[in-house]
Amino acid sequence: MKPVRKAIFPVGGRGTRFLPATKAVPKEMLPVVDRPLLQYAVEEAIAAGIEQMIFVTARGKAALEEYFDVAAELVAELKAKGKTAELAVLESTQLEPGRVAYVRQQEPAGLGHAVWCARLITGDEPFAVLLPDDLVYGPSCLKQMVDAYHRVGGNVIAVEQVARERTGSYGIVTPGATQGNLTEVLGLVEKPKPDVAPSTLAVIGRYILQPEVMTILAEGKRGAGNEIQLTDAMAQLIGKQPFHGLAFDGVRFDCGDKAGHIMANIALALDRDDVGPAVRAYIAGLGITA
Repeated sequence: MKPVRKAIFPVGGRGTRFLPATKAVPKEMLPVVDRPLLQYAVEEAIAAGIEQMIFVTARGKAALEEYFDVAAELVAELKAKGKTAELAVLESTQLEPGRVAYVRQQEPAGLGHAVWCARLITGDEPFAVLLPDDLVYGPSCLKQMVDAYHRVGGNVIAVEQVARERTGSYGIVTPGATQGNLTEVLGLVEKPKPDVAPSTLAVIGRYILQPEVMTILAEGKRGAGNEIQLTDAMAQLIGKQPFHGLAFDGVRFDCGDKAGHIMANIALALDRDDVGPAVRAYIAGLGITA
């Protein structure tokens, strides 16, 4: 069994749900408290033992590359002023040379297309995919998935139950036998209507996939929304390779949604010693207990 060493971060989306902010700022750079969404995803991947981060970008995403680079002028200024705390914060955003690769997605053709754009870097190895829009707060979700992968092999996706009226927003699993927090995946369908959805077990933005999925994606078949859907490609691996859904420990926030992004900011702020007391006092002043 080959280890999972590489992770793909599809970050080429336009972020139209967050206009006008995303007119100038990539949606993956929108902050939750004081760190951008992308940093949370990268830290999750590092905690899972990922060695190489592959960012699939697009036009207008230069800020992503700048963020993980060394801000030499700023570092020099902080050193001269003896601001050690601020320097320590910056260090967490600086990845080692060669640990990050950037690939351009030259057309918005769907998540499957974005993943396929990284094929020459992932090669014949299994790889992870993390969607920064899905912020999972708690123990590294990807680390839990890697541990499960070492037990069962094949493909592992993160799953959670959603309201039936929400199935049209997710890839939905046809579940098989469940053992502990792992459920055998018998089928996958992208964005089914509630009345035909096979379950309410939804795929969220964390995947460990075998390299054969790239061959399927290369066919360029269009699915829901006339896009190349990763869910459709994964479905073709079922029955040919082990395929499981992991019910993870942690809380997921859909930060691709305005309300979800606000909820994430509140929840993570309340859990911090530096800003939590002030936020809690403000909420209490509104007559709400937090």
